[in-house]
Amino acid sequence: MTTNKAIGSVPELYAHALAIEREAAARYLEFAERMADEGSDHVATLFRSLARFEAGHVAQLEEATRDMTLPEIPAGQYAWLDAGAPETAAHDLVFRLMTPHDALEIALTAEQRARQFFDQVYENSDNEQLRELALDMAREEDDHVAWVERALAANPDPHVDWEKVLEERDSGRTD
Repeated sequence: MTTNKAIGSVPELYAHALAIEREAAARYLEFAERMADEGSDHVATLFRSLARFEAGHVAQLEEATRDMTLPEIPAGQYAWLDAGAPETAAHDLVFRLMTPHDALEIALTAEQRARQFFDQVYENSDNEQLRELALDMAREEDDHVAWVERALAANPDPHVDWEKVLEERDSGRTD
């Protein structure tokens, strides 16, 4: 989620933040629907809540920027899964195979990348207004990361590591 060039203005940061938040809102809603279809209601509820929270961020950012001219951010720059159309076969395959743990891992990675992006803007700018705004955005991402980490802790990985199971079994043998 890093950008090739330094963010040089408040409108540019807002444009990137809007792209990040819009992607998060869309993905969380999509994940909520998938988890509900799978019967993982508690994870679906979390994703619905996060989707509403992200949509609220989008509304706040749109309000803050209504009198600004924002640069265009390329479609898919902050895509969580792929930059193609949502109806692509790869996208559908990911959703058919995705467990609640997998969805939470994807969400955590995206939230951490967003946090790193805002940290990078903060660290690389001499503009105090831009630095302050980036720091505020990074702190919001901290909350998202914490929520997803807690949910991950409550949803262990369902995949069995058979090598580890067999090693543990073999190490306990007394032949």
